[in-house]
Amino acid sequence: MKLANLVGERFKERPADCSIDSHALMVRGAYIKYVANGIFSSFMPMKRILRKIENIIREEMDAIDGQEVMFPVVMPASLWEESGRYESVGSELLRFTDRNGNKMLLGMTHEEAAVHLVREYGQSYLKYPFMIYQIQTKFRDEARPRGGLIRVREFTMKDAYSFHTSQEDLEQYYKRCHEAYERVFARAGVPEVVSVKSDSGMMGGSVSHEFMLLCPIGEDSIVICPECGYRANMEAAQTIVENKRDEQSAPLTLVHTPNQHTIEEVASFLGSEAARTCKAVVYRKETDDGLVVLFLRGDYEVNEAKLKNIVGSDIFPANLDQSSGLIAGFIGPCGLDAFKGTVLYDVSLENTNNLICGANKEDYHYTGFDISRDASGVKFVDASKVVQGGICPVCGKHAITISRGIEVGNIFQLGTKYTKSMDMTYLDADGISHNPIMGCYGIGVGRLAASVCEVHHDDYGPIWPMSIAPWQVHLCAMRADDPLVKENADRLYQQLQKAGVEVIYDDRTVSAGFMFSDADLLGVPLRIIVSPRNNKENVCEFTARDKSFAVKLPLDGCVDAVKAKIFEMLAF
Repeated sequence: MKLANLVGERFKERPADCSIDSHALMVRGAYIKYVANGIFSSFMPMKRILRKIENIIREEMDAIDGQEVMFPVVMPASLWEESGRYESVGSELLRFTDRNGNKMLLGMTHEEAAVHLVREYGQSYLKYPFMIYQIQTKFRDEARPRGGLIRVREFTMKDAYSFHTSQEDLEQYYKRCHEAYERVFARAGVPEVVSVKSDSGMMGGSVSHEFMLLCPIGEDSIVICPECGYRANMEAAQTIVENKRDEQSAPLTLVHTPNQHTIEEVASFLGSEAARTCKAVVYRKETDDGLVVLFLRGDYEVNEAKLKNIVGSDIFPANLDQSSGLIAGFIGPCGLDAFKGTVLYDVSLENTNNLICGANKEDYHYTGFDISRDASGVKFVDASKVVQGGICPVCGKHAITISRGIEVGNIFQLGTKYTKSMDMTYLDADGISHNPIMGCYGIGVGRLAASVCEVHHDDYGPIWPMSIAPWQVHLCAMRADDPLVKENADRLYQQLQKAGVEVIYDDRTVSAGFMFSDADLLGVPLRIIVSPRNNKENVCEFTARDKSFAVKLPLDGCVDAVKAKIFEMLAF
C-alpha cells in the first residue's frame, strides 16, 4: 500500500472534543471518523487492526471447539419477550416498529438468538456439549458514550454461547474459555489484562468474570489485594468491616440539629466525623415502586449493584414526599416501626455504638446510637463499596487497593436462565427432560483496539504490537525526488511484498518531519528509511517505532533481516 493513496488525512493538533489519548490519536491518525454520538466509521488502518484482532479471536475460539455462526442484528420482540428481557431491560435496548406494525429491536446481546438457533438441534443429550460464537455488529443505546471506541453505541463484538448437560461440564469449559481469553489478550499485545470476579447484572447467572486492562482512564473500579492476589470488580467485591466498640455506650439522646441535613453537616455540627455516624439512603424499587431504606456507616458508599441483587429489582434514588413517612435528612433506625417499606442494615454498621443517626423528626438527630441495643436483632447485608485499605476477604489483611480498569472481555456462567424461560429442553439417557446449562463469553473488538492504543502510545502516536498493527513495516523514501533513493526504495517495496511482508510505502516528496509525523501516527512497529546519505553506504536504516533499536542494514539482504525481526516480534 502506498501512503500517497491512503484515504484519510492525518494532522498534528489534538481535537478539542477528545478527552483521552487513544481517541485523540485515532482521530489524528485517520483511524476513525465521528458519525453520531457513540457511532464511528473506520478508515483502512483501523479496519486492518480490527480484522487482525478478529482473526486472533477466531483462532482461539476454534481451538476450544467453537463453531462460528451469525445471528441477525434485528430481532423480533417476541424472542426477548420469551426470556422476559424485552420489558426488564431499560432504554439501552433500542426498540422500534417495522412497516407492518411488528415490534422489533436491535441486538445488544444475543442470548435469545443463540437459544433460538439451537433449540431444536439440542433435544438429545448426545448433542452436548457444544459452543457457538459470532463476531457481529451490535447496538446498545448507551446513555453516556465516551472515549472514542472505549464506550460507544454501535460496536463489533465477539459473543459465544456454550451449552452443557451438567454444571461440572460448564465449569470445565468455563476454565478453558478463561485460558483462551488470556491467550487472546496476550496475542493482542496486552498480556497485563487481569480477570476479576464480577457482578452478572442483566446477564444473569451465578458466576462471572471480567477481563480488565488496568489503566487510569478506565471507567471501572478494580479491587485488588497485592498480598494474596484477590481481584474483583467493585460491584462484586465483598466488604468486610471490623468495628471496635467503645467500652461504654452513651444513652440515646435527642439533639437539636437545625438545617443540618448531610452527613458532613451533621458530623461537623456535633464535632464528630463521618465514620461515627449512621446514614440512610433511600431507593425505590422498579418492580413494585416500594421504598428501600439502607442504613450504613457514614463514611461508606452504597454499592447499587449489590443492593439490586439483595432486593431482587432494579432501583433508583427515591424522591420523598409526605406520604412516604420519611423525613429526608433526618431518617434513622429508631422509630421506623410504622414504615411499610424495606429496611436494611449494611455490614459496615455491625458491632458499632455511640453513633449519630437521624431521629425521624425534623431538625433532630440522636447521639449514642448502639446498633445492638437500639436496633437489636437486625440482619446485616453486604450493600456497600469496598474502601481503599480495607480488609481482603481472602487473606484478611488490610491491604485492599482500588485501581481503574477498562473492561475488554467478560465471561458468565448463565445456568438455565435462558433455556428455561425459552423452553429449550433435552432428554437424558433415561428419557427425562432437562434444560441445558449455558455459558456466555464476550469480547469487544473495537474497545480492545482502543485499549491497546491507550496503553501503548507516546506523544506522537500509537505503538501498535506487531500482532495487530495495520502494517508490519513502514518504508520511508526520504527525498523520493532523488532517482537513486526512488530506485532503491521501489526495489525494497517490491521485495518486501514478494516476501509476504505487510508494508506501507511513503514515496511522497515531503519533508522528513512531515513524513515521520505521519509514520508515528500510523504506529507501524518497524520502519525502514532509504535516504541519500544511506545510499552512499549502500545501507538503509532499520528502526523500531518504540525506539528499542536502530541499526543499519545492507540493502542486499535487508529483507531477510526484516522478516526475521517480524517473526521474533510475532512469537507467542
